[in-house]
Amino acid sequence: MKMSIFSVQDHYPDQPRGLGQLYGQVLEQARRAEQLGYDTFWVAEHHFHEYGAVPNPAVFLAALSQQTTRLRLGTAISILTFHNPLTVAENYALVDQLSQGRLSLGVGSGYLKHEFEGYDVDPATKRERFDENLMLVERLLAGERVSHEGKFNRIHAVRLNVQPVQQPVPVYVAILRREAAYHVGRQGRRMLFVPYAAVDNFEEIGLMMQDYRRGLAEAGIEDASGMAAVALHTHVAETDAQARERAARAFDLYVDTRLYARKQVYDDIIASGLSLFGSARTVADKLARLADMGLDHVMSLHNFGLMPQDRVLDSMQRLMAEALPLSGVRPVRAVPA
Repeated sequence: MKMSIFSVQDHYPDQPRGLGQLYGQVLEQARRAEQLGYDTFWVAEHHFHEYGAVPNPAVFLAALSQQTTRLRLGTAISILTFHNPLTVAENYALVDQLSQGRLSLGVGSGYLKHEFEGYDVDPATKRERFDENLMLVERLLAGERVSHEGKFNRIHAVRLNVQPVQQPVPVYVAILRREAAYHVGRQGRRMLFVPYAAVDNFEEIGLMMQDYRRGLAEAGIEDASGMAAVALHTHVAETDAQARERAARAFDLYVDTRLYARKQVYDDIIASGLSLFGSARTVADKLARLADMGLDHVMSLHNFGLMPQDRVLDSMQRLMAEALPLSGVRPVRAVPA
């Protein structure tokens, strides 16, 4: 099982921690993740609200590329619906070059109302826009000279002047609903998902993976290894009680920033099981169950709700040094830098 970090960069303008401090903390978390053997550092894209303070993950990942040497750098996600696919392809080809081939490109169509309003994009068109833009981004990153007359883009014989190191760049499609898992699998694509938003309880993660594998099988892919990654809020402490003491208030603050979505506070998320909160033993049992469901890549979200930096780093360390060994799952640990 691969363990990764997922960072939303939720920001609270009325609190003492400023943006510069937040960014500095996340950069430190990435450096520590590399030392601890995490696989990938995934960064979200959000606009026009404190829910997330990185509007362009390519810029942030470019900075991370210069402070790390082994850690893979991922988008979770790049919102293709809002941007010119030429610009997206250029930005991430440059990130792949700067990182010497460490980019993992997670993509999605977006879901937040205020972001569609800010970009003046009709949400009813998002699926068509996403499909067209993804097709173009993949062709451009593959080095193709692209000509295209579509509903949303006109491109005339354009080829990127900066090509990515990786061929192909690994692309993951994010989903928000269980029924989408089958369709992404049917396309033979890699998948990212956040159970908090997609299902009602922990066991449904397994059902989602069954749907995904069924789609992959119909696409002629029998081996799902490395194809799907699941993102879960995480805090590993000495005991379950200490995890609650440290993480409950921070998680509930984070939940307050979520717009247009159900709000599950700490007690709700413990009841549904859709987190990795607790002692190393509690979290290890969850990791073992995820492995039984066929998942081999976990994106752990440690930094949320103004969680103090020392607690973020402590949880990151406990997950790798204590919970993962206890789980009995064979770790796929990247070699520390």
